[in-house]
Amino acid sequence: MSTEPRINDRIRVPEVRLVGPNGEQVGIVSIGDALKLAQEADLDLVEVAATARPPVCKLMDYGKFKYESAMKAREARRNQAHTIIKEIKLRPKIDPHDYETKKGHVVRFLKAGDKVKVTIMFRGREQSRPELGFRLLQRLAEDVTELGFVESQPKQDGRNMIMVIGPHKKKAEAKAEKAAAKAARGGEQAAEESVSEPAAQPAQAE
Repeated sequence: MSTEPRINDRIRVPEVRLVGPNGEQVGIVSIGDALKLAQEADLDLVEVAATARPPVCKLMDYGKFKYESAMKAREARRNQAHTIIKEIKLRPKIDPHDYETKKGHVVRFLKAGDKVKVTIMFRGREQSRPELGFRLLQRLAEDVTELGFVESQPKQDGRNMIMVIGPHKKKAEAKAEKAAAKAARGGEQAAEESVSEPAAQPAQAE
């Protein structure tokens, strides 16, 4: 079935509730009068509420309306953030160097606008000490609090404990900032190159 609204001569009802081009209520008029008003205004008669009794129709430039709607939908799709969840796995007794490395990954993911699923893996007797994993997750959340927030609190899942950290910045914002930073670096490099070029020596008079 077509999702296109009926317009002009395709509207086959005896009368309609007519709305003007600026949203003003004209009232219930015969379909003939509505089509005549549309023709005089050089506009289309568009059925906007087919199930109403009588159907509601509006005077508008349908071609322009379709174009603007398509552009808005295209812009919305372009700006839509495709949520990506990255995963980092830690051990309850992780050494400081490994912790800093893993934290660096989390920071990078959050800066890029991605969510991070942090998994603590318990082995053997570690399973009887869930508080170790909980404290580690709390520490990580506090270390990256400027970039992200705890979206899903730590919870036990079999031998693992899982927490999800969401970014403060949306994916689209992170991309825009990255592009701006890249452009700025390019401008600085060009400026440095122009400064480093030797100045032209004035010609010596003979």
